Amino acid sequence: MSSWSDVEARLAKLGVRAEDLEESFLRSGGSGGQNINKVETAVLLVHRPSGLFVRCQEARSQGQNRLIARLRLAEKLEDAARARAAARRHADELARRRSRGRSRRAKARMLDDKRHRAGVKNRRGRVRGDE
Repeated sequence: MSSWSDVEARLAKLGVRAEDLEESFLRSGGSGGQNINKVETAVLLVHRPSGLFVRCQEARSQGQNRLIARLRLAEKLEDAARARAAARRHADELARRRSRGRSRRAKARMLDDKRHRAGVKNRRGRVRGDE
């Protein structure tokens, strides 16, 4: 498992400051007996700027849960950053494709189709009706 310094360095690399985090402690649920019911070992960690939050109650100790919550928050923030980067790359690729012109072959094919359709329309007779 990672140490506190590793986790803090990872969060700092992501641009997370201690002031951005809101940490609260709650009672854990589930099996565990009397200790779970009377001690607030679960951790709720909220990153205010992004709105992401993590709730951790895996370990029996509050300190371990705090560390695990920070690890999970770092993973969530990294995933969000990767998703933003992928979306930006996708948008750049679409813009590059849009700005690229037609190939000569595609343009010639398109013009041939237009000429063919124009010929089909010209061969049609006019409708005689109320003139």
